[in-house]
Amino acid sequence: MTPMDRRDKTAKDMAMQVASEALSDAGLSPSELGLVVLGNALGGRLSGQECIRGQAWLRDAGFEGAPVVNVDNSCAGGSTALHVGIMASLGGESPVLVLGVEKMWTGDRSATLSGIEDGVVAEERAGLRSRLDCGSGSVLMGLNATWVREQIEQRGTTVEEIAATTVKARRCAGRNPLAQFRDPLTVEEVLASAPVAGPLTRLMCSSFTDGAAAVVVSRGSHAGSPRVRASVARSGSGELDYHDRLAATADEAWKASGLGPSDVDLIELHDATSAEELYALESLGFFSPGAAGRATAAGETDVGGNEVTVNPSGGLVARGHPVGATGVVQVVEVVEQLRGSAGARQVESARIGVAVNTGGIVGGDTAFAAVHVLEGA
Repeated sequence: MTPMDRRDKTAKDMAMQVASEALSDAGLSPSELGLVVLGNALGGRLSGQECIRGQAWLRDAGFEGAPVVNVDNSCAGGSTALHVGIMASLGGESPVLVLGVEKMWTGDRSATLSGIEDGVVAEERAGLRSRLDCGSGSVLMGLNATWVREQIEQRGTTVEEIAATTVKARRCAGRNPLAQFRDPLTVEEVLASAPVAGPLTRLMCSSFTDGAAAVVVSRGSHAGSPRVRASVARSGSGELDYHDRLAATADEAWKASGLGPSDVDLIELHDATSAEELYALESLGFFSPGAAGRATAAGETDVGGNEVTVNPSGGLVARGHPVGATGVVQVVEVVEQLRGSAGARQVESARIGVAVNTGGIVGGDTAFAAVHVLEGA
């Protein structure tokens, strides 16, 4: 994984770095790969490279003919690439290199926002913009604000609990040398930061992030390497609410893995906002409605807490959200935890880790949701 607090690297620089590091970690040469899958969302708009992004950015990596598949699936490009890589590995293409790469800082904020909103159905954007509180300029933050109001009005979550979730994220990121935002915050500072949409303030929301991550997936047992217990992905069409789709996808992952929320030691989940961390935890079955905020504010979901450890990396809000890379970034953190090599943020005796990544909106439903369940060696 690259550091998430730098803006001076190109997409190619980052892709080459994480590809080299992942192959070195796996003890492989580029010529041994059966397949390369690269997730990216904004390369066309922001880096001028449409279509063959992986081939362009990895042309000097020495893959010698290994097929390169490019995936764009909004914020879920990384988890989509991983799901494809796992399926390909099971089908005999092993070993597979999976990368997520995103260059978001270009100096043109409006172009980056437009690229992010490409993950909303085109004919729905204007209606959402007129209907939602989009003072920040972001339709997606406006949509998140409607969910926050549901949490507050229907589940009893408080804005102080949401702010405490941001404080926890920063505390976790402070232990992560690769995180984007590592300075500690107080609840008061979070609440006093600039408003974004509805109850959401700036410090409750994820930011533009440049970053990349890579993993190698292969069949068979490998010393010291976690194994995938489940890779479940689902797409929505507007038939379900976003969080109902997330719950349904998680249910399939629990069935596929033979595990449940009570078996999980840590989870890296898609906290585009701190409020979403709480809503997702409840949708995934870790807490009853309204209970996640209280547990988080009490420190129960931090490293060393009595409940599942949530986003020990700092999550999207503090570690960073390099859109099309985030799904792979999450899995790299889970692997480090299951290997026992996460340093100051290590979850004690971590055996089962989960990564949850979503991307895109279709009629209030998520366009893609993926849940990966990993078990330590």
